[in-house]
Amino acid sequence: MNVLGVPVEFILFALMLGGVAIFHHHTLRVSLLGLAAIVCYKLAFVGFEAGPGLKGLLGQLGHEWVILSNLLFLLMGFALLADHFESSQLPARLPEFLPRDWKGGFALLGLVWILSSFLDNIAGALIGGAMAHQLFRGKVHVAFVAAIAAAANAGGAWSVIGDTTTTMMWIAGIAPRRVLEAIIPAAVALFIFGIPAARRQQKHSPMMEPPLDRPAVDWLRVFLVAIVLVLTIAVNVIVNLKFPAQADHFPFLGVALCIGLLASAPFRRPDWSLLPGSLRSSIFLLALVTAASLMPVQHLPSASLKTTFALGFLSSVFDNIPLTALALKQGGYDWGYLAYAVGFGGSMIWFGSSAGVALCAVYQDARSVTQWLRSAWWIIPAYAVGFVAMLAIWPWHPDAPATAASVPVSLTR
Repeated sequence: MNVLGVPVEFILFALMLGGVAIFHHHTLRVSLLGLAAIVCYKLAFVGFEAGPGLKGLLGQLGHEWVILSNLLFLLMGFALLADHFESSQLPARLPEFLPRDWKGGFALLGLVWILSSFLDNIAGALIGGAMAHQLFRGKVHVAFVAAIAAAANAGGAWSVIGDTTTTMMWIAGIAPRRVLEAIIPAAVALFIFGIPAARRQQKHSPMMEPPLDRPAVDWLRVFLVAIVLVLTIAVNVIVNLKFPAQADHFPFLGVALCIGLLASAPFRRPDWSLLPGSLRSSIFLLALVTAASLMPVQHLPSASLKTTFALGFLSSVFDNIPLTALALKQGGYDWGYLAYAVGFGGSMIWFGSSAGVALCAVYQDARSVTQWLRSAWWIIPAYAVGFVAMLAIWPWHPDAPATAASVPVSLTR
C-alpha cells in the first residue's frame, strides 16, 4: 500500500525517526511505539519478506536474530568493560603523557580511531568516553562526544573487525585489503572533525593537570579488560576465517564477550548496576535496527560513486546493516568506498550508529539531534572531504554486479 507513491512503512519509519529527534527524552518509548506500528501494519495488510502473518514475522526475525543478539551483548558488555577501564585509574594518569592544550584532546580522538580498528567501534567509543570523562573531569562537551563517536566509526570503517558492516563484507568474501582502502578518507575525516572538536572541548573544559599524588593503577583490572577484548577479537577472527558459514547462525562475538566478562568476575567484579541503563539504550538501538530491516527495500539504486556517497547520508537515519546486506546482494560497488560511507556516515546524527547510541547512554545531554548538529556540524563536511580525498588518491574501482549464484546464502532473503 502506498500514499502518494510512498509505501506506508516508510511513512511510519519517518514518523518514528522524527519522534526520536523531537522527543529525545523519550527515545525508548517512541522507538518501541514506532516499531509496534510498523509490525502491526505489516501483520494486517502487506506481510513480510518471509511471508504473511505471524509466521512471516517470525521468519523475518529468524534472519535478523544473530545481528540483534550480537548488538545487545556488545552494547551491554562493552559498557561494563569501559567502566572497568575507567575504574582502573589508568585514564587518570593519561595527562602525564598527553599535550596540555587542544592537541591532547585530538590525541585522545586519534587513540579512539586506532582502538576501533582492531576492537570494535562500540568498544572504542565507550573506552574513549571513559577516558574523556576522567581527563575533562566529567565536563565533556557535546561536540567532543560526537567526535568520539565519529572517531570510533571512522577507525572501524577500514578494518574487517572494526565494524559490523565491514565484518559482513569479510564474511561475504570481500578481501580485507579492499576494506583497508577506507583508511584514506577515514584519516582525512579525523583531522577535519577532530581538530575543531578538540578546540571546542579545550575552551569548554581544559584537560586536567597531571595529579600530584599519581593514583595507583589497578593493573589487574587493566589486564582483565585486555584479556576479554583479546578473547572477543580472537573468536571473531577464528569464526570468520574457519567457519564463515556459521557466523550468520549464532552470535559468537557477543557470547564470547559475555563469557569473558563472567570468567573475569571473580577477580574484579563488574559494576552490574550499569546493566539496566545499558539495556534501555540497547533496546532502543535494536528497535531502530529491526524497524529498518522491515522496510520494503528490495534493492538499492544502481551501484555507482554517487549512490555510494548518498548511502553515507542515508546511514545517519537508516541503519547501515541492512544497507550493507543489500549492497552485498547487489554487487558492483567499490568496497573501500562503501565501507567508509556506511561506516562513517552514521556519525552525522547521534542515533545513526551503534557507537553514538552507546555513548549517549553515558552522556545523555548529547541525545538531541539539534544539539548534535549544532555542536558537531563539521562531521558532515568531514565526510564529504574524506570522500573527495579518497577519489583523488584512490580511483573508484568497483566489482562486477553480483549474480544470484555469487551471492552468499546467508545474505539472501
